[in-house]
Amino acid sequence: MSKITTSLVAVALGIAIAAPYSASAQVAAPSKPDAAQKVRKVACVGDSITQGVGAGPGMSWPDQLAKMLGEKWEVKNFGVSGRTLLNSGDFPYQKEAAFKNAKEFNPDGVVIILGTNDTKPQNWKHKKNFEADYKDLIKQFAELPSKPKIFICYPPYIAQNGNFGINEPNIKDEIPMIDAVARATLARVIDVHAALAGKDALIPDKVHPNTEGAGEIAKAVYQGLTGKAYGAADAGK
Repeated sequence: MSKITTSLVAVALGIAIAAPYSASAQVAAPSKPDAAQKVRKVACVGDSITQGVGAGPGMSWPDQLAKMLGEKWEVKNFGVSGRTLLNSGDFPYQKEAAFKNAKEFNPDGVVIILGTNDTKPQNWKHKKNFEADYKDLIKQFAELPSKPKIFICYPPYIAQNGNFGINEPNIKDEIPMIDAVARATLARVIDVHAALAGKDALIPDKVHPNTEGAGEIAKAVYQGLTGKAYGAADAGK
């Protein structure tokens, strides 16, 4: 997303936005909740991990995030399995109907978790385009009438030696690229990678988190959106 100004992030979404886990982030001042405020719409953009592969039915991280945030939020899942951030990748996200649908949703906020499939050898050879393609994706969301706030996430941790050609070393190489994109676009960064790092038991096939692992992603995103760590007592508030 971003015609984003860090000083107005909380005001535009009507929430207190957490400072991204990235060191370059600035803390936005929390705003007071408005009981009469309209429902805030959040589009969750991503690949199979966002779609919910590996998690139980109805327990993808967007599903769990929606339960955490409650009825004053409308969270929609626009994840598509196997898709890449790279427009030169084997299955680019921007060519999917889900991308069009996410824009038509006209969200107040967009959370993007892409990059996992980009680590595959056939896609990684195009890594020089990663930053430019990410900026292009953000620009298209930022130009929507709703002027959404964009949150870009470090891709989830890949356990052990990975799977399906997806691997942790290339994920780590993407992190400084994402930081550079965030600086250039003023998008906010959410560190989903740290939320799962070392928790191999939550990633049975080494790539897709199970229901509990998806919950860890949801908690990280919740903190990015609200500015506070999630606790069970916060559900639906």
